[in-house]
Amino acid sequence: MNHPPYSYRDDPAVPAFDDSCPLFVFDEVCVLCSGGASFIMRHDRAGRIAFTSAQGPIGSALYRHYGLKMDATYLFVANGNASTRSDGYLALARELGGIWRIAGLSRLVPRLLRDRIYDLVARNRYRWFGKTDACALLTPEQHARLL
Repeated sequence: MNHPPYSYRDDPAVPAFDDSCPLFVFDEVCVLCSGGASFIMRHDRAGRIAFTSAQGPIGSALYRHYGLKMDATYLFVANGNASTRSDGYLALARELGGIWRIAGLSRLVPRLLRDRIYDLVARNRYRWFGKTDACALLTPEQHARLL
């Protein structure tokens, strides 16, 4: 993505939000995506990462700002920079720290191959994993962490 850091702050269509910590934007009706957000929340015990749904006001505005299709990828924004697909998960693992940094070894796999695998799963996620009510897989405590 060719946007300067924090470019969304200058976009009047993007609601103001606390961007002092990384933001994970996910598809709230996708079982795989909501389950993934729940997994990340459980492993982010320090609460370093914020979450919002792609269908909500902040998430949908960020998707429009970056010219992304919600059904193609999730969005990870850290230090004002947006990442998607396999690079986004690598940035997320870096933010989680600890044992999750081992995921950085997947950088040895060429991005083209990593992203092709990501795209295959993204295209088929509803068929393979299903849909659910908005954020139904999140606990009440996890719902409270959503922006």
